[in-house]
Amino acid sequence: MGQPSRRTFLDWLFRGGLSAWVISVTYPIVRYIIPPDVPEIDMSSIEAGLLSDFPIGGSKIIRLGRTPVLVFRKINGDFRAMEATCTHLDCTVQFKKEDERVWCACHNGYYDSDGKNISGPPPRPLGRFDVIVQQDKVIVKKPDLA
Repeated sequence: MGQPSRRTFLDWLFRGGLSAWVISVTYPIVRYIIPPDVPEIDMSSIEAGLLSDFPIGGSKIIRLGRTPVLVFRKINGDFRAMEATCTHLDCTVQFKKEDERVWCACHNGYYDSDGKNISGPPPRPLGRFDVIVQQDKVIVKKPDLA
């Protein structure tokens, strides 16, 4: 075997460049189609804020892991926490302090202050969370299912 010809060298160079181009185009597409595994954040409780952050009738939406949670303070001073997504179409709900109800603006659905659906299209109640007040801190935690 002698020296490779110029044609063989250029052919090898062209095929190598073409292969590199195909890989550089397909790799991002494959990485987009097959997303990486993201471990679920396993949180059982979170600090929602200080007691002073929640005046009577005040509310706030926080995240407990990946779940948005609506935390509000009723007129009598009690705290409630429930899922902040409507059970109808997953719209974000809000607390209406005038009548102490939770309202979904998407289709005018209402829940009472305990999360039970009372009017509109929501098919089931909102999920509830426990609220604990410790040393001027409002803590929201997943309910004990035991």
